[in-house]
Amino acid sequence: MKFGMNLLLWTGDLHDDLLPVLERLKAMGYDGVELPMFNLTVEKYAAWARHLDDLGLQRTAVTVRGEGDNPISPDPACRAAGVANNKRALDCCQAAGCTHLVGPFHSALGYFTGRGPTADEWQWGVESMSQVAEYAQQVGVTLGIECLNRFECYFLNTHADSARFVQAVNHSHCRAMYDTFHAHIEEKNTEQSVRACADVLTHVHISENDRSTPGTGSVNWRATFDTLHAVGYDGWLMIEAFGLALPELVAATKIWRRMYESEEQLARDGLAFMKRQVAERW
Repeated sequence: MKFGMNLLLWTGDLHDDLLPVLERLKAMGYDGVELPMFNLTVEKYAAWARHLDDLGLQRTAVTVRGEGDNPISPDPACRAAGVANNKRALDCCQAAGCTHLVGPFHSALGYFTGRGPTADEWQWGVESMSQVAEYAQQVGVTLGIECLNRFECYFLNTHADSARFVQAVNHSHCRAMYDTFHAHIEEKNTEQSVRACADVLTHVHISENDRSTPGTGSVNWRATFDTLHAVGYDGWLMIEAFGLALPELVAATKIWRRMYESEEQLARDGLAFMKRQVAERW
């Protein structure tokens, strides 16, 4: 098992002030970090790869798409922009040395039509992601498709939705990820939700019900870890917690108050929580 920390707790972009944060995360015992991949300037990530190599931190990345580059848009130009930007994010991943690109990049974050997904949107999504998956294979990065709760997305809301979408794309480099925050909102049964995507599972976000320190809220952690163990999961456990540093995501994430003592406290306590859960089972 690998233990990681998503850097969205601190920032939506990489900058030099993060270097002491990365040093502290390594000293705490983290194996790696998840990089925000919103700034798609490929050239900057090669330097970050060197920084992270020097620290001995492995990495994955997370990205999103918006209304203007929505891969399921009825506008072909908009869909093409979504594919192009997902490929650009994969170029950034390759430059940074990321093994996985995860997130809700299947459709526009925080955009709604007032209805559920249509058959056309499903087909456009599969066609768009098939192109991205082919490119992911070329650059050696695995995609982790993330479903979101109904307040952030209407296209994929459950982990069964994610699994069905991945199966429709039918490509070795397109897989699904599991997120405990979204499951807490949308899923009726934790064990069933993990098992629904187990055959295509490549990544796990460990996120509390209020996006704060894992283990301090009401997520069904026992069932989550019991079932991950039962299905043989042995990949990243990546904490995803949000602070106040992401004004660009407030509309979707609804984070405007601090849910924890400090970022360092959350990272330290969250890592200890994950390691306890794994030690009890694996």
